Amino acid sequence: MADSIVIIPTYNEIENIEAIIRAVFELPKDFHVLIVDDNSPDGTGTCVKTLQEEFPGILFLETRTEKAGLGTAYIHGFKWAIAKKYDYIFEMDADFSHNPSDLVRLLKACEGGADVAVGSRYKKGVNVVDWPLYRVLLSYGASVYVKMITGMRVHDPTAGFVCYKRKVLEDINLDSVRFVGYAFQIEMKFRAYLKNYTIEEISIIFRDRVRGKSKMSSSIITEAVWGVLSMKLKSLFQRNKF
Repeated sequence: MADSIVIIPTYNEIENIEAIIRAVFELPKDFHVLIVDDNSPDGTGTCVKTLQEEFPGILFLETRTEKAGLGTAYIHGFKWAIAKKYDYIFEMDADFSHNPSDLVRLLKACEGGADVAVGSRYKKGVNVVDWPLYRVLLSYGASVYVKMITGMRVHDPTAGFVCYKRKVLEDINLDSVRFVGYAFQIEMKFRAYLKNYTIEEISIIFRDRVRGKSKMSSSIITEAVWGVLSMKLKSLFQRNKF
């Protein structure tokens, strides 16, 4: 059995899903893949079910009843992967904004001593391709804001390309994770930081999606701005709950 699993949450990713799954399975390292699909009306889940016949025992599908947010999809996947005893548990987008080949680099960082490995857009300057300037400024500004408020020395706290050692996710109270959108990624890193786990950033090149629609919205950004502040205050008075 492989020791690593890549969790990919999906909602209407029919244009990308088969290609991203095949790209992971073509890597020189054995990764399993778990798709957490929010009952996509475009047939994403049906496509995965068909591919499971080609990739039995290494491609898994969890279908939820409705669209319920990125954070809850990952929590669902984390619990599933923990129960299956995978040692290394990955987050990755379905739209090729994250290069599947970089999974190997994140894994090596964790095998080399990191507890959490983050695919970072901002460790070495700004490594973002095809984003409009306003979105780059928004994302980079959010990173500066998060570092200022939380004290974490993570250059890309909003990154969604991450490898966790299982022990980290077992130690975090997943049922108390409150954010479901943009701020979910910040909260998970902050909880690992509070528990003194080693977070290592691996510089990657991030590309905007070519096919499909972005899930970014103003409510997600609002959650991140106010959520980070409330999360920091809560940690000062209720640290034992993290």
